[in-house]
Amino acid sequence: MHGSAQRLGSSGLTRARALRSAIAAGAAVGGGMLLSRRPDAGASPAGPSTRQDAEILAFFLQLEQVQEDFYKAALRAGGLGGAMHHFARTVAPQETRHVRMLAERVGDRARPRLRSDFGAALRSDAAARRAAIDLEELTIGAYIGQGANLTRDAIVDAARIVSVEARQAAWLRDLAGEVPAPRAADPSHEPEQILAALRGRGLIA
Repeated sequence: MHGSAQRLGSSGLTRARALRSAIAAGAAVGGGMLLSRRPDAGASPAGPSTRQDAEILAFFLQLEQVQEDFYKAALRAGGLGGAMHHFARTVAPQETRHVRMLAERVGDRARPRLRSDFGAALRSDAAARRAAIDLEELTIGAYIGQGANLTRDAIVDAARIVSVEARQAAWLRDLAGEVPAPRAADPSHEPEQILAALRGRGLIA
C-alpha cells in the first residue's frame, strides 16, 4: 500500500523542509481529489444524494473509529518511543474529533464499530509506526475513492478531515525515515479493499 521505504538523500533539501513541502502537498492532493467531482471519477450512476452521503460517511466513521482505537490502545500499552509517543498523543484527540464530526452527520445511520485487534501492531515502536502509516494511508485511499460520490456539502466536511489525515501520514513517514510524500497522487480504494487490507494487516478482526 505504502510502497518501499524511500530515504532522503544527501541533496540540499533538509528533512524539515521536505516535511513542510510534503505536508502542504499532501493536504492539497487529499482535499483537491475530494473536491474534483468528475463524471468518470467512479461516481454513482444515480448521482450524489444525502442518503448516499450517510452511507459513505458511515464508512468513513468506522475507519476514524479504528484510528481512534489504535492510538488510544498504543498510548495505554506504554511501549511507544519518545517521537512516536508524542505523535500518538497529538493525533489521538484529532481522531476523536473526526469521529465526533462524522457521528454528528451520520446520526442514526451509523454502523456498528469495527472490532479491532492491535496485538501484533503494538509489540514494538517500529510495528506501531508501520501500522499507523497503513491506517492513515488506507483511510486516505477510502476518502479519495468515495469523494466523488458525495454531495458538495458533504465533500467540504470530508476534505477538512482528509487534509489532516494527509498531514498525519507525512509526519509518520518522516518519523520512519521515509520520504513524506512518495507519490504525486495517492491511489483510491473501494470499501471492500480497505476492509480486506485492514484484516490482512491484523488491524480489525
